[in-house]
Amino acid sequence: MNLHIAKWGNSLAVRIPMEYIRRTGLKEGDTVQANLAADGTMTLRAEPWDRKAFIAELTQARLSMKMGASVMDELRSGSRY
Repeated sequence: MNLHIAKWGNSLAVRIPMEYIRRTGLKEGDTVQANLAADGTMTLRAEPWDRKAFIAELTQARLSMKMGASVMDELRSGSRY
């Protein structure tokens, strides 16, 4: 597939066809890695998932949540046994 290079600010940009975006699962704001081979071949691939950054994000979200009353205590108080 031939793609058109266009000016974008002080840089140049290539538009990625929507079919490719759907197949890769990329969305606006995602980061991709560009690799340039010795023969001039350029490859783009989705940036690998950063497990440490994800854990840090989850930890921060968990710390911002307040602890509530125990659900188990509520269930036990209503049960007959």
